[in-house]
Amino acid sequence: MAALCAAATGPASACRLALVLALDVSSSVDADEDRLQRLGLSAALLDPEVQEAFLAGRDPVAIAIYEWSGRYNQITIQPWRLIRSEADLLIVSNRIASSRRAHDDFPTAVGYALGHAASVLRDGPDCLFQTIDLSGDGINNEGFGPTEAYAHFPLDGVTVNGLVIDAGDYEDPDRLIGFYMDEVRQGPGSFVEVADGFEDFERAMRRKLLRELQSQMIGARPTGAGDGAG
Repeated sequence: MAALCAAATGPASACRLALVLALDVSSSVDADEDRLQRLGLSAALLDPEVQEAFLAGRDPVAIAIYEWSGRYNQITIQPWRLIRSEADLLIVSNRIASSRRAHDDFPTAVGYALGHAASVLRDGPDCLFQTIDLSGDGINNEGFGPTEAYAHFPLDGVTVNGLVIDAGDYEDPDRLIGFYMDEVRQGPGSFVEVADGFEDFERAMRRKLLRELQSQMIGARPTGAGDGAG
């Protein structure tokens, strides 16, 4: 927990948001798509509007990032870090851009990914709000699903937003979006953002981060959040 930068030592009000980002590296994501995802997130964190939103509040945002695929395949990319400056965002951005996936041949265990997020939040700073961002290009196909995860892990009051990557793998893309809307999305102000393929990941991630961070800046989530896909 040294990378937490002393976040856990302060009161809850010293951290306005604990933000967990989870990137899908299941077998349906090829090497090029994985790079688009990592570089897209890396670039989104350096977008001027996103940086302004991170740094606008009096209290900082804490961020942690991991990749996920099979039921026992969740790997940390960025341990908890308080974002206090543009330099902090640059460090996180560079770490993501230079990272390499640990696995490429496991299925899509969404429930396990959410359970892992609960443990990440448990070990992180005590912030005023907690948000999990789950990115993915497929529905659950291994182990228990999101419903069971929400029943058995301490995720009450946690906002879970989805970033659906519509990579054209589904004959009916509404099935994938519906899975994220109906089963993954949870909590106050939750919503689903949709990327039109991995090439659109950066735009979708930027829009999602702005929506989340700006809602915290004004002390309440935006009216209508969670009403549908972004």
